[in-house]
Amino acid sequence: MVTCLPARFALALLLVTAAAEAREPAIRTVLLSEHPEDSTPSVYVKGAVATVLRFEAPVDAARTRLLAWEGRFEPLLVGGRKVVVEPLRDLGEDEGVPLLVTLTNGRAIPFLLKAPGLGKRAAMDQQVNVFEDPQRYDAMYSTLRDSLKRQRELAEENERLRQEERSPDHALATLLANGDLKHTPFERGQRWRLKQEGADILIEILKSRAVPKVAVLFTVTNLDAKTPWGLMEARMSTVSEGTPRPFALRVQRDEIAPGSKGRIAVIADDTVFQSPQGLEQLALELFRSDGLSQAYLVLEWRHFKE
Repeated sequence: MVTCLPARFALALLLVTAAAEAREPAIRTVLLSEHPEDSTPSVYVKGAVATVLRFEAPVDAARTRLLAWEGRFEPLLVGGRKVVVEPLRDLGEDEGVPLLVTLTNGRAIPFLLKAPGLGKRAAMDQQVNVFEDPQRYDAMYSTLRDSLKRQRELAEENERLRQEERSPDHALATLLANGDLKHTPFERGQRWRLKQEGADILIEILKSRAVPKVAVLFTVTNLDAKTPWGLMEARMSTVSEGTPRPFALRVQRDEIAPGSKGRIAVIADDTVFQSPQGLEQLALELFRSDGLSQAYLVLEWRHFKE
């Protein structure tokens, strides 16, 4: 049995796994420029979460302030070489709040506080290390650490992509996302159509007698007249305890233009239903790029075996 439930709002960080807890803090380096045409540095903040700005010199609390904050932030915390900012709620995607930090040496440094991006855009800052002199040891060390972290993340991403290229499930998901059902072992099963905010979504359960797989195909029609539709993430987990389950995901295109369609394919081994307690129900959920839940399904093993 498959149950389609109404879409609901969900925070981008709703589920925190043990792997996420083990990640390094989101520390970023900002090197200040003396060039007058260089843009104001951006700092990416999130509602009800503190972000720390750390400077080389002590901060002058009396001359450090938010401009036009209008009660959207907690009062600034200034002490020693640090400034702590915390929005009361998330900023809008196109919103920017100016912050002016003045050091005791007289230098005034402007920043622009923004909402973190989704997908491939900027992530939230936990700490920003700000340096005036890029030749100082601390600045060079912090910059080197940032570079090594980015290099490691790229290497991990490349390895993940290499593993996916050799994965049969990802190969099947690619064929489905490209609309090539006839070259897969699947046939169409039940179908549902969801009318959601800004999107019309056709959901298809795909069955196979040849392979022990779970396959779900989403065809998304973007009903928004101006904004492209993009997938932020998909989640598959047990209904009982929210335990994540592994699956392969492929999208036909990164963004679906207004009025256009795009497919999203999910493939998993049917062992995802198994647990020490017996067969589990699974929740499969899609989140679009602004964090809104667009489809939520409850899957049962027997439906794929009928």
